[in-house]
Amino acid sequence: MNQLINFDEKNKVFHLHNNQISYLLSIEDGNTLAHLYFGKAIREYHGGLRYPRLDRGFSGNLPGSLDRTFSKDSLPQEYSCAGEMDFRTPATIVRQKDGSNATFLTYESYKIVQGKPNLEGLPHSWVKNKEEAATLIITLKDKYGDLKFDLLYTIYRDRPVIVRSVKVRNTGKDTLNLEKVSSMQMDFVDRNFDMITLPGAHAHERHMQRTRVNQGIHVYSSIRGTSSHQMNPFVALVDKDTTEFAGDAYGFAFVYSGNHKFEIEKDPYSQTRVVIGINDYNFNWELQAKDSFQTPEVIMAYSDNGLNKMSQAFHSLIHDRIIRSKYKDQVRPILVNNWEATYFDFTEEKLKPIVDDAKDMGIEMFVLDDGWFGHRDDDNSSLGDWAVFKKKFPNGLDHFADYVHQQGLKFGLWFEPEMISVDSNLYKKHPDYLMHVPGRKPSPARNQYVLDLGREEVRNNIFEQMKKILDSGKIDYIKWDMNRHLSDVYEADLPANRQGEVYHRYVLGLYDLLEKIVDRYPDLLIEGCSGGGGRFDAGMAYYNPQIWASDDSDAIDRLSIQYGTSLVYPQSMMTSHVSVSPNEQNGRITPFKTRGIVAMCGDLGYELDLTKMNEKDRQSVKEQVKEYKKIRKVTQYGTFYRLKNAQTSNQCAWETVSRDKNEVVLSVVKVMASAQPDFTKPKLVGLDPNKPYEDQASHKVYGGDELMNLGIYDPIEHGDFKAYMYHFKAVK
Repeated sequence: MNQLINFDEKNKVFHLHNNQISYLLSIEDGNTLAHLYFGKAIREYHGGLRYPRLDRGFSGNLPGSLDRTFSKDSLPQEYSCAGEMDFRTPATIVRQKDGSNATFLTYESYKIVQGKPNLEGLPHSWVKNKEEAATLIITLKDKYGDLKFDLLYTIYRDRPVIVRSVKVRNTGKDTLNLEKVSSMQMDFVDRNFDMITLPGAHAHERHMQRTRVNQGIHVYSSIRGTSSHQMNPFVALVDKDTTEFAGDAYGFAFVYSGNHKFEIEKDPYSQTRVVIGINDYNFNWELQAKDSFQTPEVIMAYSDNGLNKMSQAFHSLIHDRIIRSKYKDQVRPILVNNWEATYFDFTEEKLKPIVDDAKDMGIEMFVLDDGWFGHRDDDNSSLGDWAVFKKKFPNGLDHFADYVHQQGLKFGLWFEPEMISVDSNLYKKHPDYLMHVPGRKPSPARNQYVLDLGREEVRNNIFEQMKKILDSGKIDYIKWDMNRHLSDVYEADLPANRQGEVYHRYVLGLYDLLEKIVDRYPDLLIEGCSGGGGRFDAGMAYYNPQIWASDDSDAIDRLSIQYGTSLVYPQSMMTSHVSVSPNEQNGRITPFKTRGIVAMCGDLGYELDLTKMNEKDRQSVKEQVKEYKKIRKVTQYGTFYRLKNAQTSNQCAWETVSRDKNEVVLSVVKVMASAQPDFTKPKLVGLDPNKPYEDQASHKVYGGDELMNLGIYDPIEHGDFKAYMYHFKAVK
């Protein structure tokens, strides 16, 4: 089997390569680790990228050297630090015992290991066998100290991705402080990029934004304690003429669910530096003697055929090698959630008719949302008290779960394990569990507060409470919610000089709690949520194979939300529900058919009161459920293509093709109507040109080459927000 990583001892060049990509780095003057290339695969490197020597004004040189033509201030590096005369954005800042930040990293050694090491306590990509990947570990050493940085690079045999992280080791006797420690850095020479990011807001997540990379520093980050609605932990660098189907695209996704920072700097010489890692805002990690610190991973994907190919690389890796759930390849159940049907106003008897109607309509799971625990009749109490509210369930929760199961449905339950209400038994017994700064009154959000999850005793308390509910074996699914961000950031069991560790320790504590749940309940389907899509990241995918994409369930708003989400995350991760019209978030009136077609893009569900629907809509649900059961294996697990973007046109169109190219689903949504409409004809992609395909509705047969090269006309229909779904199957 071909090697994936080679080292040219003579020229001191590392080459990571497979049939799709190459990654080159070298050891330069002063044992400086330099970046050479990341992109389309090459067979062999012959030395053409040795960085030119030039005396750059006001750029410092190596210690003790009189050679003015070599400077770390301009050299494309693999990992830079403050204090080494590189005045660009550093990947790391270390505070030494003497108070200085004078670190100077030099190459020390390397090793190549088959497979990929796991990252203890952190979500990470993994391998099924050692032959499918190889990992290069390069050790950099502080030239004047006892600090070492292990740079980890994993290349998979059949994927256009490199996965990077960093492990910092204190090999000396003195305690040091990490004030910044990024997971990766990459420097590009002679590239004029656009940046694609996914900013947003609550109920307005992941709207694709494209801007030029101009000289200066561009920062995309979160300091909210989560990956956030406001800025997803992803950025892509693309050529100015890159489209969905053509051009270079470099994508970077952070496998982490807390504060993140993406720094893109274009220097005075038109070189572009990318630095990605844990946000250094209020971060200060005490690294004691003989201790180490492991950063989260960054997935780097390269495409030479536009954004769709980049996205497919992310989809494949996240689905195949980050998600671990037993449900990763199983079709996801169609559910109905009671939240928008009842809010807090329900009892067991009031819920049963919804369950009965769900059964009649072919829906497969009933999810009981907020309000089943403590004494919670509104959102002002009971978080932290994970015991059944007897007023609503006088016979216990198991009694209602049995009823749901008797109707042939699975039963799901909502939790918000990271939060606490002042009006709760948990707060009365353990007020110190609430994260707060001593001597200061904490700030509420939604009249709730954050639990101090960095502390093991707090996590254990919540875990034991959840066990009492989940050990019954009657819960098939949980929705794990988080409805506020972190404030009053302080951990009670840390000394004052270590409070800069709290944000990260919170995330590690969250991962620890999730790991315990996943380990104890392997048959549990867990859906992530944070006020909708506020923690939609690759780190959460390690524990939650699906995530609620947004609290905005309006189909037209969801076009942009789901479109942006698909840049990075597979469609099986994305839950999308049909809700009432007029929509409760924005008041828009949208056809039932359109709401169904948009929701079928991901994991279909219903967020409305089935008992109050008219007969026409009831029949529509039955038809949608029946149709979705035919196509969901394709729409959830096929190869996904974006065809038209509603942010830049009056249509949104996407397509999913089965892996064997025998089945394809195409969805098209027209936003606004016109008195003189344009004729539109989507052209399909990814089919077998030699196969005939039958439209399952009209039974017309088209050649794969016809569908891809000629396309088919969309219907002309009056009215806004019209949608069409086409389902083709290859004819034998």
